[in-house]
Order: sequence, then C-alpha cells, then structure tokens
Amino acid sequence: MNTGIISKVAGPLVIADGMRDANMFDVVRVSEKRLIGEIIEMHGDRASIQVYEETSGLGPGEKVESTGAPLSVELGPGLIGAIYDGIQRPLNEIMKVAGTNLTRGVDVPSLDHEKKWKFTPSVREGDKVKSGDTLGTVQETAAVLHKILVPNKIEGTVTNIKEGEFTIDEVVAEVDGKEVKMFTTWPVRVGRPYKKKLSPDILLTTGQRPIDTLFPLAKGGVAAVPGPFGSGKTVVQHQLAKWAAADIIVYIGCGERGNEMTDVLNEFPELKDPRTGNSLMERTVLIANTSDMPVAAREASIYTGITIAEYFRDMGYTVALMADSTSRWAEALREMSGRLEEMPGEEGYPAYLGSRLAQFYERAGRVIVNGTEDTEGALSVIGAVSPPGGDISEPVSQATLRIVKVFWGLDAQLAYKRHFPAINWLTSYSLYTDQLENWFKENAAEDFMELRGRLMALLQDEAELEEIVNLVGMDALSAGDRLKLETSRSIREDYLHQNAFDPTDTYTSLKKQVKMMRTILSYYDKASDALDEGADIEMLVNIPVRERIGRYKYEPENKIDEEFESIQAQLDTEIADVLKRSDD
Repeated sequence: MNTGIISKVAGPLVIADGMRDANMFDVVRVSEKRLIGEIIEMHGDRASIQVYEETSGLGPGEKVESTGAPLSVELGPGLIGAIYDGIQRPLNEIMKVAGTNLTRGVDVPSLDHEKKWKFTPSVREGDKVKSGDTLGTVQETAAVLHKILVPNKIEGTVTNIKEGEFTIDEVVAEVDGKEVKMFTTWPVRVGRPYKKKLSPDILLTTGQRPIDTLFPLAKGGVAAVPGPFGSGKTVVQHQLAKWAAADIIVYIGCGERGNEMTDVLNEFPELKDPRTGNSLMERTVLIANTSDMPVAAREASIYTGITIAEYFRDMGYTVALMADSTSRWAEALREMSGRLEEMPGEEGYPAYLGSRLAQFYERAGRVIVNGTEDTEGALSVIGAVSPPGGDISEPVSQATLRIVKVFWGLDAQLAYKRHFPAINWLTSYSLYTDQLENWFKENAAEDFMELRGRLMALLQDEAELEEIVNLVGMDALSAGDRLKLETSRSIREDYLHQNAFDPTDTYTSLKKQVKMMRTILSYYDKASDALDEGADIEMLVNIPVRERIGRYKYEPENKIDEEFESIQAQLDTEIADVLKRSDD
C-alpha cells in the first residue's frame, strides 16, 4: 500500500505528501480513523483528496493509505430495497454496528455477504458465452428477477456451473477456468459498456397528462425539473417513480434537507406498487444524502446511483433514475473547486460545471446491451434542479438545459393556486415530440399529434387574450374569443390539473388521455359552429354538460368508453337546444 502524510486540511479537502505511486481517483483511507476519501488531483507526489466523511479533528502529520483501487460499487443480489449513503454504505447495517449516531470510519460491506441466494442456471456446461450473457438468475424480490451476467472482458466456454443456494462470495460458474461469482465491482466514474445506442423514439409512459401529452419523455431520455421551493418537484418525482413504465427505480437524494429525505425513506416502503400490489421498495434502490453530510459525498452519490442503474439496464430492464437535486451536487463542486483554488466561472461555479453535468446525463440512453442476443435496455434520467428563488437563469439550470431534451418548468404561481403538477405549459418543452410522432400514431391515436397541437394552440391564444382582458376587460372580447378562453380554462382545470392523491386521477392511460382531449375539443368545435349559426355565448358557456366534461377524469378506466358516448350525446342535445332558444 502506498502511504503518505497529511500536510494540510481544509474542510473536506485533505492534502497529502509522499503519494508518488497513487493514481487519480484512487480510494484512500485517511488517518487512524480510516475515513474514506478519493484522490481528485495529483501534483508530483502531492495528492489532493476529497474526504467523504467529517474531517474535524484531523491535522498535519497523520497517515494516509491508498487502496490502489478507484471508488467502486458492489453489484449483485441484495441491491433492491436497500437504502445506501453516497458511497454505497447500507444505512440499516451501519445502524446495527454504530447505533443511531453515525460514527466516522464505519466500514460495512455494501452487500450482504452472509445471506444465501437461490441461483438457477440459464446455461449448461459446454455452452459458449460472452460478457453480458445471462449465466443464471436469482429471484431477488417478487418484482425483480436478478440476472447474473458474464462479467466484462470474459468470454469462452462454460466449464462448470452449479445450482442451489450460495452466498455472493461463492463461485457459481467457471468460464474457461475463470471463476464467476454472483457479484462484481465497478468503478463509479466509468460508464458500463453496451453494443449500440438506439434512437429515443419510444414513449416512457408516466400516466401524468401534462407530461405524456404536452411534454413527453422518451425511454432512455433525459429530463430536468427545475422549480422553486414548494412547487412540487418531489411529488412529481414520486409520481414518476410510482407510475412510469420502468422495471427498476433508482432514487438519489443528493444533498436534500434531512426532513425531505426522511419523507422519502418513510413513504417509499409504504407506497403500493401498482404493478405488483406490494411495496414499491421491491423494485427500488434508495441513495440518501442529506445536506448535513460532507459536500463531497453528494458527488459520490450521483455516480453511485447511475452505476447501479446501468447495472440493471444491462440485464435488459427499463430503469428510471431520479436525482433530487443536482443543484446540491453543483454546490459541492463549487466548494471543492474553491478549496482547490481553481479559477472560478460564473457565480463561483467551476468552469467545468457543464461538462461534469453532461458526463452524468450522457450515461442515460436506450441501448442494445452486451451479450450474444440483441437485448434492449433503457436508462432514463430525471434530474430535479433547485435554482435559488426559482431563477432559472442561474448557471446550474442553464448548463442543465443545454444538455437535457425535456424541460418541465415548475411555476410558483401555479403551485400557489394549487394547480398541480405545476408544470408551466408556456415555458416547458420536449425535444422528443417529433421523434415520438409515429409511436403516438401507432399506440395512442392516428390524430394524437393534431389533438395535442390544438390544445397547445388554445393555451397560447389564452395567454394573449388574458393580456387584453387585463387591460380592457372581458366585455371587449368577441364571442369567439370568449369561447376560446372558456375552452382553455377547461384544458387547464380539467386536463392539466391532476390530483396525485385521488385513486382514479393519479394515473391516466393514453387511451383515456385521447378521449379527454376529444371531449374538450368536441365541445369547442360544436360550440364554435353554434356561434356561427347565431347561438348565444352565455348559454353555450353555461350548458350543464360542461360539468360532466370536467368530471370525466374521475371516471374509472372500465367506464370511459360508455361515459364518452354519453357526454357526446348530451353535448349534441344541449347545443341543439341552445340554438333553438337563440332562434326563439
């Protein structure tokens, strides 16, 4: 082991001399307390180390040991349902060792090396395999079949394979004499390899109407959710974790307030998975980093989370990763950059902020994974951004927007009006919309994009008409413009407003979304025709069927067709009645 001596301590940054044989990104153990750190800069034999634990009490002259290996995670059975800190230490196991007060230097294995798992082979002796192929499976939870893959850079003939119950340290197979266990390690800063990246042209359905209809996210896509405090970022991410069409959820709380992470830790085990009816934790990995932890651990948590997500993607699963929030990670980069005395960029953030964010988001994607067969896996990344005061002109939001393709801008005013999800339809966007056009035609409705375009156009018109109303009042508008305002209100209140706590409204299938759009636009078209024939606008605005249109979102899935037909029939009857009364 290469050993050095501390020469300077500055918060989470430790400078050590005599580290000539160490390498960049090596993990080191600092002082007799054996604190975990990582080398982030080398000048000759002088190493700059970011320490992932509290450094108070450290001083010059203490010993630093390099492990000679980069910061890595253990990947294998036991990940699902676990709650880790930023450097993949299991918090439940730490509590057993250290009690409720977390002591420094606690060294607990990331996975349980004592537990036995039932391994079922998928190949036989004599079969030829290459890295990425499935050797066997472990039923980790009711929701997740954990595939044991041939490790990277190993290929050849299976010379030995066993069936039965084993710990993850026992050898379950041999490929050309090379032993394969049920777990592997992987350096967190290195993306896991794959065969080929695919075009993002399949929708990641979420059941959230403003997202699926107006600002869709593709499988393997990247999205940002910026918004001020209280605008509902965490609820949006909870909804996506629960309802997105993903097999595995990785939730990273990289530096949130303690009470927010406590909410997540309490709620996720309680949340019922709509797919299985069991706890959502049966297909979730949580990484919990609170604001009072050392800032360096925030960066580690980001890389730890995405490496675990890539591991499940390589099994052919669809993985959704939530990072809440990347602003805390950026603040950690700013602090470390300042302590390293680097030239600051805008607002004190390091000049490489954009490239670091890009390296993280680039690891998302829909890919053909390694292996003999062309298996498809996808990793979608949704990053929350917490700009101070909701000002998205600040560097982290701007750097993120240059990278991501979907922007769900949360609005404090909408949140104040209790309009949730508070996604502002005038400032948000999705650059996947055109690529998803064919998918929507085949899987939702032939005219889906036309319906969506009409909704957007009405909302844009409403914004312009609102300015006129504010200046000269409602009476200055023509009957046609008043109808536009009323229809837009219906779009906002009946379609874009979605109640996450209502058992029916919390999730809306694509079929129901299409029916809801048709219902609202049908009212607009028929009322417009009636206006042309001389109908009274007041009567059209106040027809009773509008209340049914508003309540349509609370109809259960098995009744939407019947209710749709009934609403259309009532709409025709009431419009005809208005025309008749207007003529009289």
